[in-house]
Amino acid sequence: MRAPEFWHNKGGILSFVLSPFGWIYSAITSMRAAAKPTWAAPIPVICIGNVVMGGAGKTLVSIDLAERLKAKGQNPHIIMRGYGGGMNAPTKVDLNLHNANDVGDEALLLARTAPTWVGARRADVAKHATKDGASVLIMDDGFQNPSLAKDLSLLVVDAEYGFGNGRVCPAGPLREPIKNAASRAHAVISLGGSLSENVMNLPAFVGYTEPTSNATDIHGERVVAFGGIGRPEKFFNSLKAAGAELTETISFPDHHPFSDAEIKNVLAKAKTQNSIAITTEKDFVRIPAALRTDIMYFPVRLRWEQADAFEGFILERTGLS
Repeated sequence: MRAPEFWHNKGGILSFVLSPFGWIYSAITSMRAAAKPTWAAPIPVICIGNVVMGGAGKTLVSIDLAERLKAKGQNPHIIMRGYGGGMNAPTKVDLNLHNANDVGDEALLLARTAPTWVGARRADVAKHATKDGASVLIMDDGFQNPSLAKDLSLLVVDAEYGFGNGRVCPAGPLREPIKNAASRAHAVISLGGSLSENVMNLPAFVGYTEPTSNATDIHGERVVAFGGIGRPEKFFNSLKAAGAELTETISFPDHHPFSDAEIKNVLAKAKTQNSIAITTEKDFVRIPAALRTDIMYFPVRLRWEQADAFEGFILERTGLS
């Protein structure tokens, strides 16, 4: 989905008119989130969630956390719904077998770092991962899902976007009221800088995205940039920060399944403008394989303001230290 403009601003008649529907959505979500878990894993479960609709950077946090836990001798497995994929039964992602239509784009990225499982019922997925030898589970999304007991819940927030107009969907971008989410969370991860106001009154950790060490140098390159993520403008800004000259930007809805015609149109624009076609790593895995040759992706990673403090917090709260 693409966030409507009125979600960004406090005022607006449409947001006001939709507020009663937001109250209903809020009540349903809060009741569901407060339900008793159906299963508690015998190993720590760390939930990486958010309170805002759309992308906030959860995938990058999950990858970073998995790498840190592996460096500490742990065997983290990542569990998720697999949004955009078609697997309902618990399924371990196989990079040689599955594609984005099977397990979703995010699962393909996560599986490069740690064993990753998808499925419709998170508790069942967690059971399979535990039996497979996981020493800790990273639950990518699912903060509002009550089926699996969580030992540590981290809320990821885009510092630039914040909480939008502060109203619950469809009147605003929130999945539930901020105070409700804060009551179940243990810390906030603010990506892109510090939050102007930590309304959740929780421990906060700040991170930034930066190109990976193997990212192609695009300084001075002319590029046609396209992406189907929650906030594609974040991607476009990262390209500008890397020194690229954006000759055109093209936005698609989050998790958009690219057609051959759409990709060929992007490539035609790039050729006409003497530019490179470039997208995000998450978008790249959704592009038809036969059309990837002439498209570049721009991989990024997280850089923390206080990496040791973040890592210590995770290890202490989960008992893995």
